[in-house]
Amino acid sequence: MTVGTRARRPHVHATGAASTAVRPLLDAPRRAARVLAAFPAGAYLQVRTDREPSVIALLASGATRLPNAVLLAGEPPRLTVGDDASVGDGAVRLGRLSLRASRWWDPAPPLGEADPAALREAAAGLTAGEPALAGEPAVELLASGCASGRLLDVLTAAERLVGLGPGLTPSGDDVLAGLMVTLRLLGAATGAGRAVWLADWLAATVTYDARTRTTPLSATLLHCAALGQASPEVAAVLRALTGRGPLEPALRRLHRLGHTSGSDLAQGIGIGARSVLSFCPSGSFRSREYA
Repeated sequence: MTVGTRARRPHVHATGAASTAVRPLLDAPRRAARVLAAFPAGAYLQVRTDREPSVIALLASGATRLPNAVLLAGEPPRLTVGDDASVGDGAVRLGRLSLRASRWWDPAPPLGEADPAALREAAAGLTAGEPALAGEPAVELLASGCASGRLLDVLTAAERLVGLGPGLTPSGDDVLAGLMVTLRLLGAATGAGRAVWLADWLAATVTYDARTRTTPLSATLLHCAALGQASPEVAAVLRALTGRGPLEPALRRLHRLGHTSGSDLAQGIGIGARSVLSFCPSGSFRSREYA
């Protein structure tokens, strides 16, 4: 080694499994990013981009698989909030680590066809646990708006709920995420086109200025939910509602997410399932139009 120089530390190359939701970010030209949050199971990276998703979750394989995640084959690197990174040109780069996706998964898998009668029976077993916003007027307005078919009430409630509550994913956002995913995926599974139509309206309202009203991570997850993208725990409950698995264990796994996130998501799923049923051919509201 030449005197007065230091040996360069070699780069570490790793692979992981990535959500197709983040593929546009990984395939785009390289952009600067920073560590938004760091914890033992991984980290959240905020990318400097005007598009969504703008936050990527780098997670250990045993962590909750968020729809915007890249799962690491080994232990996540030790990171500090504010560390510089970059995303694009096919890789995530953090210091000496260069991470590429070796395989992909779909965070919005289709549920297949569902029998509305079976869905109605399964939905009776839905429980929300102890959602943080129990008794919140905006949630009650959201539920009654979906049940009674009043679009104005639904969108007014959604406006009030975006960013409501503390934490990286406020409770109001979790309720809306559970609702949007349920409307889109269960609506498609049952042929309830009006439920998908309602999901489109909610998506436009909730994502319009989410970045200015909630946390960066939650804004990204709302954009994912607007497209029907969710964690496996949410997808398992929706599959159970279509008769493709037991409901109780799926709900227990969902309720264990975060401090109240699981229960908040379950509350949104319950509102969404009842709304989908109202639009099914056998539903009592099938001829009702939104006001």
